[in-house]
Amino acid sequence: MEGYKMKVMIVGMVLGMVMIGMANGQYYSFCRMPSDGMAACKPSVSGDNPVDPSTDCCSAIAKADLKCFCRYKDSGLLSMYGVDPNKCMELPVKCKVVDSFHC
Repeated sequence: MEGYKMKVMIVGMVLGMVMIGMANGQYYSFCRMPSDGMAACKPSVSGDNPVDPSTDCCSAIAKADLKCFCRYKDSGLLSMYGVDPNKCMELPVKCKVVDSFHC
């Protein structure tokens, strides 16, 4: 039950950050990645046939807090949005933001 409470708390915090960001006109989703960047990356991290990341996606990945993504990798939150966490973790290398990336 403690794990469930923690997940609910994390989801609540993320939603709170999104709402605060929207109120300030920033429109950040999480991990300092703008929501339009998340949308640009979604085709690269979802579905059975992901596409190569776009320039817009890579620009967003370059601005993101990569260590923050590691906190969500096993949380189930990314999967709730149709994002494959493993494909998500590949984006920094595919976008040439870093040479290697491991959580």
